[in-house]
Amino acid sequence: MDDGTDEGDDTVGRLLRGAALGDAVPADVPDAWSLFDRSVRETPRYGHGWRAATDGTVPEHPLAGLPRAVREGAPLTTSELALALCHPDGRTRRAALRRAGDRPELLPLTVLRCADWAGPVRDTARDVLEGALDPERAAALLPLVLRAGRRQQGAFAVALVREVLRAAAPERTAALLASPDRDVRVFACRLAVEEGFLSPVELARAAFRAPDPAVQDLCASAALVSLAGGGTGAEDAEDIDAVLAPLLAARGPRARSAGVTGLRRAGRPERAVPFLADRSALVRACARYVVRGAGGAGAPAADPVVWYRDRCAAADDPTLPPGAVAGLGECGDRTDAALLRALLAHPAPGVRARAVGALRALDATDVRELWELLDDPAPGVVREATVALLPDAGRLPVDELSARLAPGRPRHVRSSAFRLLAARGGVAALRAAGALLDDPDERLRRRAGQLTQSWRPSAAEPLGDAEVGELLLRGRHLFSSYVLRRRLREAGLPDAVPPGDG
Repeated sequence: MDDGTDEGDDTVGRLLRGAALGDAVPADVPDAWSLFDRSVRETPRYGHGWRAATDGTVPEHPLAGLPRAVREGAPLTTSELALALCHPDGRTRRAALRRAGDRPELLPLTVLRCADWAGPVRDTARDVLEGALDPERAAALLPLVLRAGRRQQGAFAVALVREVLRAAAPERTAALLASPDRDVRVFACRLAVEEGFLSPVELARAAFRAPDPAVQDLCASAALVSLAGGGTGAEDAEDIDAVLAPLLAARGPRARSAGVTGLRRAGRPERAVPFLADRSALVRACARYVVRGAGGAGAPAADPVVWYRDRCAAADDPTLPPGAVAGLGECGDRTDAALLRALLAHPAPGVRARAVGALRALDATDVRELWELLDDPAPGVVREATVALLPDAGRLPVDELSARLAPGRPRHVRSSAFRLLAARGGVAALRAAGALLDDPDERLRRRAGQLTQSWRPSAAEPLGDAEVGELLLRGRHLFSSYVLRRRLREAGLPDAVPPGDG
């Protein structure tokens, strides 16, 4: 600390000054225990750095007496035992573990010692943890256990907690699905699925609520087993609806796609038709799979392409979902380009953007049509048009793109023009970057600096262009003198650096 009496970590310093462990280390922050452990180990064990007394002597470091006190059984506070559990000396850590079993507040440090590099310390810690762990403590320690489990010797504590929670009431594991810690949610989900702690309906609802793709996948897949004769209890129409309803209404595309796939297993493929226009490409693909298999009993299978064409045929339909336009691009062909081009003037920005993306997917774009969209008021449309124009960046008019960099233009228009000029390369790209090096827009300014730093002369342009030298010198603050001279030399301008710059 600043006064020299504390070590590099404030938590260690507070404990050395007599603070209670609970006040110094937040028990509900797993990373705080690892930080504390590392801080104690890195604490100097001698007097170096400690403030000298008035007589010039340096006081003994408070950690220096811990090894003897622990081994001799001297009375120690919980804070002192916590410091001993993290002591650099392995014999001290092991002796402290033998005295920590009846102090639950020290269990987080015992968890860390279960992955200790020293075998005897590791074995003692595992015995202590195994004797002290119950379902309540296992649930509380789980975030720390999972983090410690990433260490080379960390698997034991994870396996032990798994066994304790497996033997506990299912409700305890189910409650962990709502934990604020992502790792805990995924762990609890896997355990609940493996042990069958949740019914199919509960699994579907968990997938509906889960923000994590991994949890969505696990819960949704397990719920769908009931629809495939897995013996999980979904045996009639009411059960099937109860499982499918949360999945089909989920915000996460993984859960929603599982619900759509479940429609086929449940024998209800007709309900997948609306999902052909879903906002997610994954869900649309699953819906097409289900709809195509909707034949049977002599009836022909439905063709999603026909459905997409029918929906996109009404170019002025204000209710046309953007997903239907994207879907036509995913499974149509180049004969559908006329339908998609008519949608480039649709009043809905989402439809216009998906029409551009669909034309690009079908390799049916027209440079002139896309050029007109670079001034669209919707950023999404301009972004799609820009991506489609990138392969033709060398054919676009440089002057008109440069004019779009003007500060008065909308930000998405300026960003698009810069991206296209950068893709063009050569002096045009360097000129665009130079125009934005002092721009008030921080993101554009950063991109301009990055382009300037990475710029190299184009093989199609002659060396020795004086403008290149001026532009590189405009960005001299981005280079060291050595690198600037090298860039100028590569551009055929070895003598362009003014005196005093190198």
